[in-house]
Amino acid sequence: MSEETKSAEETGPGLRKQRVGIVRSTGMDKTIVVEYTNRVPHPQFKKIVKRSKKFYAHDEKEEAAVGDKVRIEECRPLSKKKCWKLVDVLTH
Repeated sequence: MSEETKSAEETGPGLRKQRVGIVRSTGMDKTIVVEYTNRVPHPQFKKIVKRSKKFYAHDEKEEAAVGDKVRIEECRPLSKKKCWKLVDVLTH
């Protein structure tokens, strides 16, 4: 089976979403703010536009710094706004 072909168990429910974004803030204790930018077509004009969203992610070891490219993953709610966790730091 090639990497492009996914089985039903790999694409079905239960897998957690992952996002790659840029760390914008590390001011809180064990929490980082990650900005995720996505390119989507505009609903009316069909032009590709950028949409960005901020995610609060748990950084247990406090290894991410502002400007790092990181991968985050969904998890259970850890606080009111924080329901993502840091998986790894891709670039410094």
